[in-house]
Amino acid sequence: MKTLILLIISSAIVNNVVLSQFLGLCPFLGVSRKVDTALGMGAAVIFVITIASFVTACIYRFVLVTFGLEYLQTIVFILVIAGLVQFVEMFLKKSMPALYESLGVYLPLITTNCAVLGVALNAVQYDYGIIQTVVYGLGTAVGFTVAIVILAGLREKMEYNDISPSWQGMPLVLVTAGLMSIAFFGFSGII
Repeated sequence: MKTLILLIISSAIVNNVVLSQFLGLCPFLGVSRKVDTALGMGAAVIFVITIASFVTACIYRFVLVTFGLEYLQTIVFILVIAGLVQFVEMFLKKSMPALYESLGVYLPLITTNCAVLGVALNAVQYDYGIIQTVVYGLGTAVGFTVAIVILAGLREKMEYNDISPSWQGMPLVLVTAGLMSIAFFGFSGII
């Protein structure tokens, strides 16, 4: 149990997928304008990464390894992730149309979000078991959500400041994300 707790803290904070590994930057920068939208994207990413971690770990262990087809892991993982994102998209469109509209094009981008694929491939590379893979996926997704919500909160606050025109928009967002990355780097000695 202690190992799993350390794994979730490590993957969420110490090795944050966005701020340490620089995976998943497109939705991180694109959906971080409002905290509500960032929370919705974070929830969708938590669901997709956690479920994708479980499904890909099972497929890898019980199908690909059993039949010696490990070389197909990337293709299989992409197909599983695409299917899960389609499920999330249909669910949000039906049950939460306002969130679906606010996420816009970034919801289908979860399919190509390299953070989701990165979790599945890293879990195989680290030789995690199924439970460890799910915990690693959950921690990574929570870390993504924490990072995107913090950036969204900062962007909402910066919106009301008098900022030089050359720094407005993406330049200030990129500098802020860089400073967040440096701040999260401070956690690297903890675990």
